[in-house]
Amino acid sequence: MTHQERVPVDLDLALAQWDGYVAALHDAGWETIEVPPADDCPDGVFVEDTVVMYGDRAVITRPGADQRKPETAGTAAVLRGLGYDVVEIEAPGTLDGGDVLKHGGLVWVGLGGRTNQSGLEQLASYLEQYGAHVVGVPVTKVLHLKSAVTALPDGTVIGYPPLVDDQDVWPSFLAMPEEAGSHVVLLGDDLVLMSTSAPKSGALLEERGLRVLAVDLGEYEKLEGCVTCLSVRLRQTP
Repeated sequence: MTHQERVPVDLDLALAQWDGYVAALHDAGWETIEVPPADDCPDGVFVEDTVVMYGDRAVITRPGADQRKPETAGTAAVLRGLGYDVVEIEAPGTLDGGDVLKHGGLVWVGLGGRTNQSGLEQLASYLEQYGAHVVGVPVTKVLHLKSAVTALPDGTVIGYPPLVDDQDVWPSFLAMPEEAGSHVVLLGDDLVLMSTSAPKSGALLEERGLRVLAVDLGEYEKLEGCVTCLSVRLRQTP
C-alpha cells in the first residue's frame, strides 16, 4: 500500500468479483489459463507482476518485495509448458510486471518503487533483439507505474494527474477524472476492460469511439489493485 488507508477485504465478494473478471474476458473472446495458486503468497492473485510478455518471449520477473519472489515459479512453469521462450531477471535486479507499460515498440519501465535500474537493464537486453526500445520513467506516487498510467489502443497514455510523476514523459497524455479511470486492459482494436468505479472515465473513452467493458473490482481496489493486475495477455502463440 502506498496512497490508500488499509481496510478489510471481503473475501467472498473478492472471489465473486474474480469470477466476474474472468467471465468478462471470456465474453470478449479471450481464453484464460490459470497459474497454480500460491497459497503462501497473499499477493499471488496479482499475477501481472510475475512476468513481462513480448511476442513469444516471457521475461520472468524478480519482484522487489522479498515475500513476493516465490510467486514467479508457477508462472514460469506454465509458460514453459506452453512453449514460450522463458528468461529470468537475476539478482541484483528487481522488476515487477506492473512497472512495465508497452505500446508498439516502446516499453516504459517505472523506477523508484519495486523496480531498480539493474532490472530495467536486464529487461532491455532481453527485449532489444525484438526491436523494443526500453525507457525508464519516475514512479514515486504509486506502487507501480501501471497504478498511475496505461495506454489506449492508439497509443494515448491515460492517467489520473495527482498520481502521475511527469505527464510530459509521454507524447500524448490524456488526464482521467477518476483514479480507476487510469487503468485499462486492451482486449481488441476498440475494446477496453476497465472498472465500474470509473463511470466518468468510461464515458470519456466511449466519446473517443472505444467500447468499454466494465467490471466491479472494488475489493481489489482496496489493495491498490486494478484491472491490469489480475492477468497477463498472451497475444502470440509460440
